[in-house]
Amino acid sequence: MTNSSRARGFTLVELLVAISILAIVAVLGWRGLDGIVRARVALTQQMETTRGMQLAFAQMQSDCEHIAQRDVVDQRPYLLVGADRLTLVREVFMENQPSRLQVVAYRIVNGTLMRRESQPTRDLVQLDALWQAVTSDADTNPAVALQTGVTGMQVATWLNNSWRQGGVDPGANAAGTGQQPVQSQQPDLPAQVSNEPTGLQVALQAQNLQQPMVKSFLLGEP
Repeated sequence: MTNSSRARGFTLVELLVAISILAIVAVLGWRGLDGIVRARVALTQQMETTRGMQLAFAQMQSDCEHIAQRDVVDQRPYLLVGADRLTLVREVFMENQPSRLQVVAYRIVNGTLMRRESQPTRDLVQLDALWQAVTSDADTNPAVALQTGVTGMQVATWLNNSWRQGGVDPGANAAGTGQQPVQSQQPDLPAQVSNEPTGLQVALQAQNLQQPMVKSFLLGEP
């Protein structure tokens, strides 16, 4: 048997080339897998945030549907909006019990949307004390965390055919004449001017959402 008929193996150069190709394929595969995992984690976080926001909006909707009416609280303030906060008085209905009033506050504390509610009462004098405690951040009732990672909350009220943002002046009006209109949805009409808002719009901004989630509610209507 001659040397030319012998089976020849891989040379060192061929082995190095093969190893290099395998290494490149492995790196590309790892990067692709890492990108898929990162995208899945980000998507899961966004879905969890969206679900948490929806639950928070559902709670807000319940509070807005049961907001106290003017004839119940007389001339007392029942709605206060501001930067990253919302305070309102709602009616509480329990089986075989008369309706009572409760002060509810939404706040953003250290990136977490918190909800705090006072003890229900039928005493308007006690309601005044509860309102004062909540609006001055002196309420000691435990707060419930609704959603983490919230960076901001903007609240607007629907009043006289326009959305209005800004602080509410309880002294000037219990529902919101201290607000400034930001946009009008309808042309000016010779309708009767009202000082009572009929709607509320809440926009929540989260860390992992590019756009805020916005929800509008009717006040006092399911």
